[in-house]
Amino acid sequence: MNMEIERKYKLGRFPQEEIENGSLRLLTRQEIDQTYLAFSKQEEIRIRRLSSEAGETFTHTFKRGHGMSREEIEYSISSDIYEQLLGHSGKKPLRKTRTSLEADGLHFDIDEYEQFDLRVVEVEFRSEEEANGFQPPSWFGPEVGSEEEYRNKQLWIHVQNNGKEV
Repeated sequence: MNMEIERKYKLGRFPQEEIENGSLRLLTRQEIDQTYLAFSKQEEIRIRRLSSEAGETFTHTFKRGHGMSREEIEYSISSDIYEQLLGHSGKKPLRKTRTSLEADGLHFDIDEYEQFDLRVVEVEFRSEEEANGFQPPSWFGPEVGSEEEYRNKQLWIHVQNNGKEV
C-alpha cells in the first residue's frame, strides 16, 4: 500500500500570475467525476472518470485512515467496469476541475467544484516532516484538511442529498 501525505487549503486566489511568470509549471487540467461506492469512518472505496485533452481514464481507489497521512491503493479500470460500478451505485458523481501544478519539487492540485462555490488546493509530500515544515505561498487561503466539511467524501454526500445537510 502507498502512503498519501497531503495538506489541503482553501484557495485564496488562482495563481495565474505565478503560472505566467514561470514560478509555477502547469502540468495538466482535467475534469473529474468522483463517486463513492462504500465508506466508513476510516475507509473508502471510490471510482473516478478523469477527462482531459489526452482522453479519458478511469480509476478505482481504496483509502484507509484519516488526516494528513493515509494508506491508498489506486489502479486503472476500463470504461466498461467504471460504467457498471457507477450504474449499480445509482449515485451522482461529485464533479470538479483539477489543475495540477509543480514548483520547487512539490505537486499542487487545485480543485474547483461544479456543485459548490469552492476552490481548494492540495499539496503532496514525500514525508510528514516535509509536510509539517511546509510554508504555504501567498496565493493559499486557510488550511482546511482537518475540517470534515471540506473532505471530498462529505461534499459527495451533500450532492447525494441535493445539498441538504446530512
